[in-house]
Amino acid sequence: MSSSTSLRLLQAGAFTSSFDRLMIAPMLVVIAGELDGSVEDVSRAAATYFLCYGFAQICWAMVSDRLGRVRTMRLALAAAAVFGLASAAVPGVGWLVVARGLTGACFAAAIPSALVYIGDTVPVKVRQAPLTDLMTSTAVGMSLATAGAGALADFTSWRVAFALTAVAAAVLAVVMRRLPEPAVTTGRPPILASLRSVLGNGPALLVLLLALTEGLVLLGPLTFFPAVLHASGLSVTVSGLLVTAYGAAVLVFARVVKAFTRTLAPAMLILVGGTLAVLAYVLLTVTHAAVPVVAGTVLLGAGWAFMHSTLQTWATDMAPNARATAVSLFATMLFTGSAVGAALFGPMVDAGDFRQVFMITLAAAVPLTVVATLGRRRYAVRG
Repeated sequence: MSSSTSLRLLQAGAFTSSFDRLMIAPMLVVIAGELDGSVEDVSRAAATYFLCYGFAQICWAMVSDRLGRVRTMRLALAAAAVFGLASAAVPGVGWLVVARGLTGACFAAAIPSALVYIGDTVPVKVRQAPLTDLMTSTAVGMSLATAGAGALADFTSWRVAFALTAVAAAVLAVVMRRLPEPAVTTGRPPILASLRSVLGNGPALLVLLLALTEGLVLLGPLTFFPAVLHASGLSVTVSGLLVTAYGAAVLVFARVVKAFTRTLAPAMLILVGGTLAVLAYVLLTVTHAAVPVVAGTVLLGAGWAFMHSTLQTWATDMAPNARATAVSLFATMLFTGSAVGAALFGPMVDAGDFRQVFMITLAAAVPLTVVATLGRRRYAVRG
């Protein structure tokens, strides 16, 4: 199989995983109404998903080192299909929290395994381009999730949306048998040795801390953007459609990032991304009208394209001898930060206190930008 075909299959897995992860955002209000719960109650399903998604990473890293990258992705996608269908059939909020958590734990293998696959097969000097392509498919999935899931919830049922990604995961689990397993020229270290290799590495610890903060700042509030727009009087469908501006911005600016990869230092890419995120939260702290919220969404998408693709590339090379463990820990920290954000901001959103949400994320975005920029510059100097 050609490398381009392999990349497309990895992109399909990333697309499906990201669609499933974010599609609950535009459906929070609808699900809460049908299951007789509050937005805060249903947001726990999102928080649990993110938390399980994050903490399952290290388990999948262990499985990946023993079964191989491709077998692990196929196993995880098959299990995600089962629990995704369970999510579509739940009778109440409590069951939804459990089903979404298990689904998140299974979809957890898709994107990190793809990152490791690319890390195993593409030299580091040209790695950011395919990683950016992978991030682009993730952005498309997130974008279509907010529009498609909202429309499905309005015109059919939120249960249809959950069933849709379950079926897609099942299909991918079968189709990915065509994906060649990366060649392994050296023995993979035991998981404890891998953990020591990563956790005893100063730059790696810095990247993990940055990933935790990035998850809080750039992913945590995103779940609630449709709810912010819905509170201004827009329908669920329109709110979800407008939030697709995030994915569209990532898609457009990912191409910009690829163009600048060879001319701008990684630290500068991070600085640009962080600055865009700070500007977004300044705007969102001031006003929550529809147009400024969409503008803030675009700025956040652009910020994610610059910052996350650069941190992600750094993560694939911060501990080359323990890449699966390093990338899994990176994803764990990223989605733990996202889960913390979803749990922290849920009650605020339920109370309509959107300004407090954006003030907190603004306060975290500034040090994230400064530390990430200086840290990446220092790492580059040390080689």
